[in-house]
Amino acid sequence: MHMENSTRRYSLFDKCLLHFDQMLQAVAGNRTISSQPNPAQDCTEAALTPAERKYAAGLMRVNHTGEVCAQALYQGQALTARNSAIRVKLEQAAQEEGDHLAWCTQRLHELNSHTSFLNPLWYVGSLALGVTAGLISDQVNLGFLAETERQVEQHLTEHLQKLPAADQKSKKILEKMRADEAQHAAVAIQAGAAELPAPVKMLMRGMSKVMTKTAFWV
Repeated sequence: MHMENSTRRYSLFDKCLLHFDQMLQAVAGNRTISSQPNPAQDCTEAALTPAERKYAAGLMRVNHTGEVCAQALYQGQALTARNSAIRVKLEQAAQEEGDHLAWCTQRLHELNSHTSFLNPLWYVGSLALGVTAGLISDQVNLGFLAETERQVEQHLTEHLQKLPAADQKSKKILEKMRADEAQHAAVAIQAGAAELPAPVKMLMRGMSKVMTKTAFWV
């Protein structure tokens, strides 16, 4: 499926329409269709207390917003990538992040909660960052991909520890997401990702903390 999408030729207008559609699905929080099966599809719903359900929803809302940012970042990077092989890697990563987005949306619906109302702002900011990274160089482009995935992997590990013990559905989703993020980082490094300067990494962590604190509640 990835190969078919990577070899299909689109006009500039087609690409703009595709990215606009992806943006609408991401920020509206209505993407529930994925190319991969939901990792939690065979899990039964646990009897969570109202407090546990609210807390789990807050964590999954943060993860959903993180996937919105990832979608925008990789779409922006793919638009400005010079090397076609690197562009394909970015598009494949974006597609898998789209699956994560769908799983988080489904889980939020099951928890009777909503996606973050600030997603449009995070999408625009991440898209601009992705475009900028691609304009600098393909190596920096891959560096942003690798560092983003490393930070997301750490973030998911923390959430797996914080989720209510009984919420196996959310845990199954996050475990699969974490494995995919680690694979994305490894692919980027193997493809020649540049190591980002420490101040850039710190800035990315700072932005992530702001997103995490706001998305949990709003």
